[in-house]
Amino acid sequence: MSETVLALSGVVRSFRQGRDELRVLAGADLTLKAGEIVALVGPSGAGKSTLLQISGLLEKPDEGEVLIDGQACGSLNDDRRTAIRRQYLGFVYQYHHLLPEFSALENIVLPQMIAGLSRREAAERGRQLLSSLGLLPRADHRPGQLSGGEQQRIAIARALANAPKLLLADEPTGNLDPHTADVVFNALLKLVRGAGLAALIATHNPDLARRMDRMVTLSEGRLTDVTV
Repeated sequence: MSETVLALSGVVRSFRQGRDELRVLAGADLTLKAGEIVALVGPSGAGKSTLLQISGLLEKPDEGEVLIDGQACGSLNDDRRTAIRRQYLGFVYQYHHLLPEFSALENIVLPQMIAGLSRREAAERGRQLLSSLGLLPRADHRPGQLSGGEQQRIAIARALANAPKLLLADEPTGNLDPHTADVVFNALLKLVRGAGLAALIATHNPDLARRMDRMVTLSEGRLTDVTV
């Protein structure tokens, strides 16, 4: 049986809007196992980004628990949460957020060096990822010299550089045209499946959602499984 990489239990999150309280998550539950790619769908404003932020330990729930690889993270201090993110998690956002002054390869090398790898080891791993994405000839190009699809594939490689157990992606193809989105999503699926990690991917694209292992919808603060 596959190990559980992410578990959300009774997660509640509210925000203040003037004198009103807006409850975005109202007892959300989710289990995500190693090797499983799950689509997170729901209308705009439903709280998908908030759910991903909480799952990635970037935000704390008001109630409930978040477990990463079996570790309860709700009461951990910021340093420990940062260490868990670095060890277990990879993030991909709608915009690539690459560092413009560094090359494609350097953008993949830097997070590995922060995690303790030598420059040589990090560069070797970076070239392997670039090669698997068909981007090795672009290794020395800066982000401004790359197309939107190339930039996003570099961002995916950076997210996977430290071999995380869980990938969290928030509309990773949302800024791309349909053809480029398909190319980028194929690359994402290839790397995630090849590494055997768990992935939770928020998307508004029903075609992409149907290509994942299962789909969960966020509505009125709760998650419900949907038949793909």
